[in-house]
Amino acid sequence: MNHVERRDAQMAYISDESIFEEQAVCRKKLQKLNFMDRSDFDGLGEAVKDLLGKSEGAFINPPFYCDYGSHIEVGRNFFANYNCMILDVAKVKIGDNCQMAPNVAIYTAGHPVHPVTRNSAYEYGREVTIGDNVWLGGNTVICPGVHIGDNVVIGAGSVVLSEVPPGSTVVGVPGRVVKRGSKALPQETMNQTDLPDPVKEDIAGLQRVNAEMANRILELENRLQALEKEKAR
Repeated sequence: MNHVERRDAQMAYISDESIFEEQAVCRKKLQKLNFMDRSDFDGLGEAVKDLLGKSEGAFINPPFYCDYGSHIEVGRNFFANYNCMILDVAKVKIGDNCQMAPNVAIYTAGHPVHPVTRNSAYEYGREVTIGDNVWLGGNTVICPGVHIGDNVVIGAGSVVLSEVPPGSTVVGVPGRVVKRGSKALPQETMNQTDLPDPVKEDIAGLQRVNAEMANRILELENRLQALEKEKAR
């Protein structure tokens, strides 16, 4: 496999001449987008359409930065405000009606943690997916490999490191789910690993019912035994 194929397979790769050639095409398109007349809204829209791999009515307020552009797919009515950065080494797939406030950063690029390995020039990418109706607040950072469900709000300044369930509100560094739908979560359950799960909640409810029924049966058995003893006297 060559390094382009390795990159696209989310394997470790090195940015060789073939990688730089693809990035050069993107940089020319970014040059056009970032330095054109900011009042030419139709022109900006066409430049965005030419840059992104897939879009429908998308609009980006420049400046905007990315590595390839062709690795970014956005749904209908996508909007990104000033100074958005998407490092699209791997695919970035964004659903319909998504909005990004200024200075949002989405990273798919990663590097080895050990310094000797990192100095070998190998890097890798992990796909990021964002569902429909998602709002990312200003200065939000989305890290490699993160998957965000539908109808999610990410508070300003959050750093999202792991998966976000649908209908959640996330804030903080690292990002924590603080609300599921209209239900606020107590502090002790704000960690995403402890997020209430509907199936778990149903099971817990059944367990409570079963425990109550078991206690009731035990009470009835004790009463029957007591009656039998009275009859035997």
